[in-house]
Amino acid sequence: MNMRSTPTQGLSLIDRQVMWNRLLAVVEEQAQVCQRTAFSTIVRESGDLAAGVFDAQGRMLAQAVTGTPGHINSMALAVGHVIDAYPVETMQEGDVYIHNDPWMGTGHLNDISITTPCFHDGQLVGFLACNSHIMDIGGVVDRSASRDVFMEGLYLPILKLVDAGRVDESLIAVIRANTRQPVETVGDVYSLMNCNAIGCARLTEMMTEFGLSDLQALADHIIDTSRAAVLEKIRALPRGTFSGELTLDGTQEGPITLKAALTISDSGIHVDYTGSAPMTKYNFNVPLCYTLAYTSYALGVAIVGDIPNNAGSLEPRTVSAPEGCILNALKPAPVVSRSQVGLMLPDLVFNCLRKALPERIPAESTCALYHVNVMGPRSSPAQIWNRFRVQTITTGGMGALPYRDGMSATGFPSGVRGGPVEIFESMSTLVVWKKELRPDSGGAGTFRGGLGQLIEIGNTLPEPFQYFAGYERIDYPARGAALGGDGAAGAVGLASGRRFHSKQSFEVPPGERVILHCPGGGGQGDPALRDRAAVQRDLACGYISAEAAQEIYHLPPEEAPHA
Repeated sequence: MNMRSTPTQGLSLIDRQVMWNRLLAVVEEQAQVCQRTAFSTIVRESGDLAAGVFDAQGRMLAQAVTGTPGHINSMALAVGHVIDAYPVETMQEGDVYIHNDPWMGTGHLNDISITTPCFHDGQLVGFLACNSHIMDIGGVVDRSASRDVFMEGLYLPILKLVDAGRVDESLIAVIRANTRQPVETVGDVYSLMNCNAIGCARLTEMMTEFGLSDLQALADHIIDTSRAAVLEKIRALPRGTFSGELTLDGTQEGPITLKAALTISDSGIHVDYTGSAPMTKYNFNVPLCYTLAYTSYALGVAIVGDIPNNAGSLEPRTVSAPEGCILNALKPAPVVSRSQVGLMLPDLVFNCLRKALPERIPAESTCALYHVNVMGPRSSPAQIWNRFRVQTITTGGMGALPYRDGMSATGFPSGVRGGPVEIFESMSTLVVWKKELRPDSGGAGTFRGGLGQLIEIGNTLPEPFQYFAGYERIDYPARGAALGGDGAAGAVGLASGRRFHSKQSFEVPPGERVILHCPGGGGQGDPALRDRAAVQRDLACGYISAEAAQEIYHLPPEEAPHA
C-alpha cells in the first residue's frame, strides 16, 4: 500500500500506530534539542524541561520522555490557555507565544513556556510547546523571602514573542533587563523557540511523507485509544474512596498537613484535597496546575503503566482542592518554591492507594529535591557586580517497593538527573569535597529503602557565600510500610555543628563547609524477613553498618563478609 496516497480519514490501524510512534520520535528530538542548546545548567545537565505536540484544538498528542511530570502534565493545559488568549483564526505562520504565568504554566515564574503554531501547506495543523527552568528571572535573591508572586521576578502574561517571523525585540529587551543573567536567560528563550521550530519541521516532514493534510483522524485515534486503555485499567481496580494524610516540615510557621480522599469509579479516579492546610505567607504555595501535574503522575506510575501520556490518558484523572488551600493557591500568592510541597503529592496519593493496592505501592520516598543553590563572589575582595549564581540538583532515596529495594540517590518523582559536580564547580568558586551515599539512611525492611547522600561543600576563596535551603524530610522523614523502617531524616548545616531550618537562606563564613544530608527512603516489610544474602551484600557494599546488620537484621558477626 502506498501511504503517500492514503487519505486522512482512511488511515488503517497500522498506519495510525506507525504515525503515533513517529510523533513520539518528533517530540523526543524536540526535547533533546532544547536540552543540548540550553544555558540553564539544570536543563542542560538534569533535564528540567518538557516538550510536546498538540493538535489544532490544543489537545496534547505526545510528550517527550525527557522532562519532568511537573513541566509535562501542566504543559498539557498550557496550549489551551494560549488559544484562549489568541484564537487560532488570528494566528499566522511564524508566530510564537511566550509566558511564565504560574497559574497557566508550570506553577512558578522561573519556568518559561513557549508555544508555536505549526502550519502545513498554509493550514494550521497543530502546536509545538515546550518549557524549561530559567535560573534567574529577577525578583528577590533569597528565595525564601518572597511574600507575593510579584517579588519573585518578571511576570510575563501570554504574549506574542514572534509575529509572522519577526521577533519582538522590545519584549526581548524587557526580559534581558529583568534578570541577573541576561545572556543565559535570553539564550534559553531562543533555545526554547528553536526546539519548537525543529519539532514543527519534523511534524510537517512526517505529514508530507504520509500524505496527511491534517492531524484530526490521527489525533482522535490517539486520544480515544489512550482514554479507553486507561479506563480499562481503572475498571479492574477495587471501587471506593480511600483516604490518606501526610505531614511536611512546612515553614517557619510550623508543619503543614496535607489530606486526600481518592475515589475510584467506573468513570475514572478523582483525588480531593479537602482538609489540606491553608495557603501560607511563605512561598511554598502550589497553583492547582502543579497539583494536578504530580497527582496525575502518581496515578500514572501506579495504575496507568506504559500507556502514553496525552490528553486522552490524562482525562480520567481529575483533581479538586478548595480555593485558598496550599494546593490551590490563588494569585498573587508566593509560589516560587512550589515544588517542595508539590513533589510530595505522589507519597500522599500512594498513602491512599496503598489501602486499595498494597501489592504495588512503594513506601514513602524523599520526593522533594535537595537543590544545592548558592551565590557568591568570583573574586577576593568581593565585588557585587562580579558574582556567581549556580544551582545543581542532588537527590535522596526512593521508598522500597513490596518486591524490590528502593533506588538510592534518585530524583523520584521529578525524574531529573543529579547534576555533575564538575559542572557545578566550573561555574563557581566552590569545591565539593565529598559526595557519597549515606550508610544506614535507607529504611530497614524485607526490602530496604533507597539511600540518601552526604555532601560537603566549601569555598576556595577567603570569602563568604550564600546558601539557599528549601528542603523537606528533615523533621518528618519518609515512613516505612508494612512493618518497614523509616528512612533517615535529612539535615543541612555547617561542619562546625550549626544546623539550619529546612527552608531558609544562610551565609557560609570563610573557611567553613556546608554539610548536606539527603534523606533516605522508607523500607517495606519486616526486616527480620530480609534475605540473608542481601544483608551480607549491603554490608559488603557499605550500604549498612555492622551495627545495623547485627541489631536490625540479626546477622551474626561470623556471617559478615570479610574485607
